[in-house]
Amino acid sequence: MSQNKIEAYAQTQKSSMPPREVEAMAFTKAAIMLQDAKKDLDDYDTYAAALKFNQLLWTIIQADIIDEANRLPDQLKANILSLSIFVDKQTVTALSDTDAQHLDSLIDINKNLAEGLLMNAGDDPQKTNPDTPNEQTSDISI
Repeated sequence: MSQNKIEAYAQTQKSSMPPREVEAMAFTKAAIMLQDAKKDLDDYDTYAAALKFNQLLWTIIQADIIDEANRLPDQLKANILSLSIFVDKQTVTALSDTDAQHLDSLIDINKNLAEGLLMNAGDDPQKTNPDTPNEQTSDISI
């Protein structure tokens, strides 16, 4: 995994956009890249690049979920980790067999997460819990 890519993602999150919108944008970008890859399955470089971007995104999520500073409820963390394991397995399958159907579930997952994040973007978890410090301790707010 490229440290530069992780730093770029972290830097983007420090922008003026709320974290949920940044995360939704990342999931949307991954979904678009996967959709584009479906259009020309003979272009393995584009196909593999889309899958690798998606895998990088999910690796970042996995790292954040297991971070002790992450304050998401344990059950939600477990659900996200289970989903990320599915994404990992599906990615390996898709990399070894260029079939558009392998991308469909990954696209759907990313779209649904992006949609959910945008739907809840107005919900500021810092405002709903007065005991929570003003600075966000987790980079991922799924």
